[in-house]
This record gives sequence, structure tokens and C-alpha cells, in this order.
Amino acid sequence: MDSTVTAKKRRTRSRAELPSQLPTRVLGRTGEKVSILALGGHHVGQVEDDGEAIQLVRAAIDMGITFMDNAWEYHQGRSEMLMGEALEDGYRERVFLMTKHHGRTKRTALRHLEESLRRLDTDWIDLWQFHEIIYEDDPDTIFAPGGGIEAAELAKKHGKVRYVGFTGHKDPAVFRKMLAYDYPWDTVQMPVNVFDAHFRSFQREILPILLERNIGPIAMKSMGSGHVLESGVIEPREALRYAWSQPVATVVCGMTDIDQLEQNIQAAMEFTPLSKQEELELLERSKPAARDGKFEPFKTSDQFDGVVGKQLHALA
Repeated sequence: MDSTVTAKKRRTRSRAELPSQLPTRVLGRTGEKVSILALGGHHVGQVEDDGEAIQLVRAAIDMGITFMDNAWEYHQGRSEMLMGEALEDGYRERVFLMTKHHGRTKRTALRHLEESLRRLDTDWIDLWQFHEIIYEDDPDTIFAPGGGIEAAELAKKHGKVRYVGFTGHKDPAVFRKMLAYDYPWDTVQMPVNVFDAHFRSFQREILPILLERNIGPIAMKSMGSGHVLESGVIEPREALRYAWSQPVATVVCGMTDIDQLEQNIQAAMEFTPLSKQEELELLERSKPAARDGKFEPFKTSDQFDGVVGKQLHALA
């Protein structure tokens, strides 16, 4: 028998056996219940074949993922366009749709919003987040007269956006500046992984503030974009279990094929929280490799910094 056919049958059979309902958690003050596993939009745009990318998004929804991650700049808009096509035929109404933008001024943010709405082929975005808050002057620019926060308020007033948040991966100090403005943020997206606990820790410095203010924490880089796994300290499923054991609403995962999707779905369905002892042992095990940030290059280098942000700051 042809091995490819056998593999396809095996994948189809295992997919049918997967439960269709993932565990959910409440997303902070929004009160929205979202799946604990979210589909990362950047990786959707990495799928070369449009049809396969659309199939991946729809399969994720059919398997119970309700939280869709995306961004205006991912692959020059291709990620949003692919997701927009995937969300036709009634799929849009089944998801909590999030996208990010790089508008630091009101004018730029509103332009990004209209482009995202067009690409995603939707009248509204559930969650609109300021993307890549990693530069020290980002908070002051956003909250200055004519800044991006005015666009967020206008978008909410006109019903184009329901909730507002921000994201970043570089330094908790910049997040503190954003939070110091005391804006009623709905969400914050940040790195949450076992290595983060030892170096420039968003988990230790920012997460308590979010919980105190009932801002929905969204975890990303649970595997450090693969670098945490390269340390040999932790396995993929263990990394996800650690992230889900923290008080976060959902974990955004990059997936480029059905096999990865099924593996992560299975991990989410079988998740049990780490005991305190298990977590302490994992933190102790990771400490030697994590203390200098070597395996979190998104904090220590510019290789994960987006081109748009670099251009805005005359770095590209």
C-alpha cells in the first residue's frame, strides 16, 4: 500500500478522534471565553500554498480553537488575507479575531485598521493590539496628542474594534511605561516560558500587574520561537504545559501544518497544571541556561524586531 495514502488515512482517523471542544478561559475584563490554544497568524503566512493555509485555519476552528492571532504587517498583509478567506462561510462568527497594528499616531493607526478590516474581510475586529511595543519612546508617542490611542478610542466608538491591547517581547521596562498611563487596557500579549522567569521576566514583573488590574494576559513564545527547545532543557509539550500553568488566558502557538495542529490540540485537551514542586524543579533545571538570555534572542538582539518598527526608528 502507498505510504502516503496510509499516512493520510492515519491523519484523518486521528483528527476524527480529537475532541471538538477545547478548554477555555476568561480573557480578563472582557469577560470573553477563549480557547487556551490560539492560532498564530505569522505562521499561517509561512504556508506557501494558499489553499493549505486556508485549510489549516479552518481545521483549527473545527478542532475547537476560537482565538485567532494576526498582525497588519505579517508577510506584507498575506497572513491577514489568508485568514480573511478562511473565515468565510460562517467561520468568522465562530472565532475571537485579534490583529495587531504598528500605528503609533492616530492617522497611521486608522490607516492600518482599515487595511486590516479589508484584508480580513470583516466589519469588526474583536481585539486590536498595538504591535511590538519594544522601543522606549513607543508609549509616549502613542499617548501624545494625535497619538495612536486616539485611534483606538475612535475605532471602539464606531464599532470597528471591541477591545484594545498591546504586545511586545523585548523588555518589561517598556511595558511598565505603557501601563503607567493607566489606560483601561483589555489585554497584554507577552513572552511566557520557563526561561523568561530568569531574565528580563515579563512573568515576574508584568503579569502580577495585569492580574491586579484584570487585564487579560496572552502568552506567546512559550518555546522561545524554538530557541528554548534548542537548549535541551525542555520538550515542546512540557513547554506548553508550563505556559498553561501560569494565569494566562491563552497561549499563541505558531503552526504550519495539520500534524503540528493536532499535536497541540491533543496537548491542550490533556493539560493538567504543574504542581508547585514540578514547577520549582523545572525552574531550577532551566536556570543555568536561562540566566543570560541566550535562548531568548528576541530580548537580547534585534533579529526578531519587525522591519516596520525599525523603519519608524530609523534602524532599517
